[in-house]
Amino acid sequence: MQVQEPQDHALGRSQGGFGTKVHLVCDGHGILLAVWVTPGQRHESQAFAIVMLRAQRPRRAGRRRWPRRVGADKGYSYPGIRAWLRRHHLGGVIPTRKDQTPDESFDRTAYRRRSRIEQVVGWYKECRALGTRYEKLAVNYVALWMVATIEKLLRKYLKWLKT
Repeated sequence: MQVQEPQDHALGRSQGGFGTKVHLVCDGHGILLAVWVTPGQRHESQAFAIVMLRAQRPRRAGRRRWPRRVGADKGYSYPGIRAWLRRHHLGGVIPTRKDQTPDESFDRTAYRRRSRIEQVVGWYKECRALGTRYEKLAVNYVALWMVATIEKLLRKYLKWLKT
């Protein structure tokens, strides 16, 4: 599968300056399942469906393609995202924003497990090239994320073998 380079190279101006937003999907163990990059000014909700479809697992007998619930921060609290989750039969663990009516079924204990993605972001920011994005092309930057993911999985596997 050949990936096309975006016209803007996933670079754009936001309040934080000139940069790129990285959208990640990981499982409960911190294993990265999907990476998608957008320009800095693009809102998170515009990349949600794309990054989730990239994380879709192949269908196997007796196994689910998707997790039972998806945890996200307030930036993903939009009716379109909640409708997408319902269409795909996924539970959403997403807190509501101040301008929305509170969700009575919001599960705080499940939301606390969302800290795993924050830990994953912290682990990958230790790799200087990911935290600063020196690459001009977005495809090269995403490839760096994949290499860092493979390295992290290999380290975890080697550590497991030693025990």
